[in-house]
Amino acid sequence: MLAYRDRVRERLMRLYEELGKGERTLTRRLARTLMMVLEHDGFHIETLLYILIQRAGDGMLPPPGFAVPPALHAHDPGHDDQEPDDILPEFTNAVEGHEFGWDNESPKRTVAVGKFNVSWRPVTNSEFLDFWRGAGKDCVGLPPSWVLGPEGEVQVRTLYGSVPMDVARHWPVLTAYDDLAAYAANKGGRIPTEPELRLFLDTYQVGYEEGANTGFRNWHPMPATAGGEKDGGRGSNGGVWEWTSTPFDTHEGFAGTTIFPGYSSDFYDTKHQVVLGASYATIPRLGDRRTVRNFYQHNYPYPWVGARVAYDC
Repeated sequence: MLAYRDRVRERLMRLYEELGKGERTLTRRLARTLMMVLEHDGFHIETLLYILIQRAGDGMLPPPGFAVPPALHAHDPGHDDQEPDDILPEFTNAVEGHEFGWDNESPKRTVAVGKFNVSWRPVTNSEFLDFWRGAGKDCVGLPPSWVLGPEGEVQVRTLYGSVPMDVARHWPVLTAYDDLAAYAANKGGRIPTEPELRLFLDTYQVGYEEGANTGFRNWHPMPATAGGEKDGGRGSNGGVWEWTSTPFDTHEGFAGTTIFPGYSSDFYDTKHQVVLGASYATIPRLGDRRTVRNFYQHNYPYPWVGARVAYDC
């Protein structure tokens, strides 16, 4: 695996060198390939970290140079960036200013959103703890983002090791869709659909440059500020992806990628949910692009994904 990695990196660096010297033309298809390399690496840096965090505190050193947490009206998703257009003569060299995306981000479509109410922040660790100890004790397990301390007290995992619940009580809880759907049902609500959550994030979520907790601004979640009373409700959701109740599936006009065959279509299996937003470890170019759609199996509890509760009007 390491030898394969090194060969790919050598080929990539050689390609950048040829482009820099003008020995190779930057076509749109080549530019898309380079985008995929960068963004896929970004996605999987996050994947590696949420795997490693399961060892945090008993076999992993925290990142150097970062302080340990203190008292630790219509919706138009998508854009027009169909990969098959890359090889059309009129688009072959049309690279400058073009915004690339993954196959499931295109084409642009408009979806009407009906009236709904939604909680201003994702479910917090303390809110879910109350549920886990009470009504949820027979239907949800201990989230893998938590750990039981020496005296049996619940603590929250971080890349610095676990911290007391008092430190992280207002952080969004990270757990599986099924767990949060059970929480929402207990509150008389549900997990929002993709259009509903997209509308909320478009209205209140800020980008990295405006202070969103993404791009390793912190190496842990923070209390949410988006949807609150300050700054017209604009702020950060705390630095987590968010579950939606929308299954990850094909849509009208979908054109699957041939550069990365099956990137999306292999997961059109009714088992994955659309996930929006960005975590504290998501690179800003992904976190700030509103058309990005992530996806995880509904019972997968390890990624840094939370959820808020929606209510029908």
